[in-house]
Amino acid sequence: MKLIRIFRNKYLIATIFFVVWMLFFDHNNIFLHFQYKKELNELTESKRFYKEQIDKTRKDVEQIKTNPHWMEKIAREQYLMKKDGEDVFLIREK
Repeated sequence: MKLIRIFRNKYLIATIFFVVWMLFFDHNNIFLHFQYKKELNELTESKRFYKEQIDKTRKDVEQIKTNPHWMEKIAREQYLMKKDGEDVFLIREK
């Protein structure tokens, strides 16, 4: 009897309906919030990675401007350049 009386309360029914609507049916539902949070974390990690790569590249550029031996090292290692008469052997680790 008391349970029926509780569910006859129009404010309780409206509140339950509102909560269910906001959690599952609204265009900003809880599932989208979790998806956006996951995407934000992935983008933050990607941003950190690219900032590290930019810093590394800037250091290499500064070294190349000041040190000709560094330029040769970068050219040989990253761009597989070689001097005349040399052979290049690539060993790839798995």
